[in-house]
Amino acid sequence: MADLEGEPTPEEQRLGPVLRRRGQVQGSTTDQRLLDTAGPSEWVHTDPWRVMRIQAEFVEGFGALAELGPAISVFGSARTAPGSSEWDAGVRIGRALVEAGFAVITGGGPGAMKAANKGANEAGGVSVGLGIELPFEQGLNEYVNLGVDFRYFFVRKTCFVKYASGFVVLPGGMGTLDELFEALTLVQTQKVTRFPIVLFGTSYWSGLVDWLRDTLIAQGKASMRDLDLFHLSDDVDEAVALVTKEVGG
Repeated sequence: MADLEGEPTPEEQRLGPVLRRRGQVQGSTTDQRLLDTAGPSEWVHTDPWRVMRIQAEFVEGFGALAELGPAISVFGSARTAPGSSEWDAGVRIGRALVEAGFAVITGGGPGAMKAANKGANEAGGVSVGLGIELPFEQGLNEYVNLGVDFRYFFVRKTCFVKYASGFVVLPGGMGTLDELFEALTLVQTQKVTRFPIVLFGTSYWSGLVDWLRDTLIAQGKASMRDLDLFHLSDDVDEAVALVTKEVGG
């Protein structure tokens, strides 16, 4: 094997943490490839470049939220209609969380997210929106006063958990269920501590709770104590008290 000048290349090559041997040895140096402006541009779509974008998203998200203070993440359907009982509950929960001394974090979109942001904003609190790049999303709602847009779901979800002391989960769809079960898994496996989760809307969530108890737990795929990982409530004051009781606001 020869390098660019015709000299033999080594059988083993170490490039930072990467080891290359035999046919995987590269014939040019990292600096050379960096400074060579000629060549195709496909590299901006490669996985190593994506890693840099992912790193940048973490840096931006962490930087924006590092001084947020105590906060609660509120989830719910983007399809919740303004003026509905679920919308009104979202507004009241956002307001009550601010009055309890907490910032409110949502996905920044419409529906229940917008309702919680509205309540937080109108109460004079910090109203956070963590948006995601989706083909059908409309961007951050107008009640967000601190917003971050993400490309990657997993970076966004890390920020939801890292900067929140608990979750209030309003009736929602697939995305809401995804966030809920990720949070439950993190608490169950002790990846996070002191993390209360409140499901708001007993009639909406009772079928899921029944399935967890009568199917999942009954078949031995979870334990009865896993039902203690969350609370059910229909009362705004009770929900806020449950999700904030272990954290000083």
